[in-house]
Amino acid sequence: MTFTRIGGLAALTCAGTYLFGFALLVTLLAPLGYGTAGIDPDAVTAFIDARPGVMIVWNTVIYVVNALALSVLVVVFAAQLVSLPSWAAVTQAIGLIWAALVLGAGMIANVAVEQAAHIYPTDPQAAADLWFMLHHVELGLGGGNEIAGGVWIACVSVATGIAGRLPRIVNALGLLTGLGGLLTVVPALGETAGSVFGLGAIVWFLAVGAILLLARAEPVPEGS
Repeated sequence: MTFTRIGGLAALTCAGTYLFGFALLVTLLAPLGYGTAGIDPDAVTAFIDARPGVMIVWNTVIYVVNALALSVLVVVFAAQLVSLPSWAAVTQAIGLIWAALVLGAGMIANVAVEQAAHIYPTDPQAAADLWFMLHHVELGLGGGNEIAGGVWIACVSVATGIAGRLPRIVNALGLLTGLGGLLTVVPALGETAGSVFGLGAIVWFLAVGAILLLARAEPVPEGS
């Protein structure tokens, strides 16, 4: 299997983690206020006490698995842009920063679950307070804003457009998705922009994955 097709599988994995996240969000986690400003720390920690494994799986898939697959895709795109070395370097740097932030958010989210589950039987309020504090650190790293992701997808869309690596419609979708990510920094638009970014990213990752899997690409030489 070529490096390009490995990138295609990585892109589809990223899309899959988003789909898994949305599915769990609108079913089990929606009653807890997850994904909104009205999240209920007491309800979340009670859920963690009852079903800690669900939260660990949720965090691991949407953050850890996503970050590892994203890292592969970032390197693949950098290799695709060898004709544009400056763009290749910029997209790789921003993409790996994004992957690191996502991975860090997942590690903190899982520690928050583990500590809350440990404290809850003896002090539910302390568990809720600790989880809520760590949850905000998680959101600051990437769970609550999509600036790094928005910049990366937008940069990749511009660069692949210049290099002719992706169809125009996919690049247009990438730019729209990237704009949605950037707008998550505006409090009044945060939730709406986050939805635009999330849904756009799913379609973009699926499209990119299909294109890379079907591409007739040679393996990238070692050290290129």
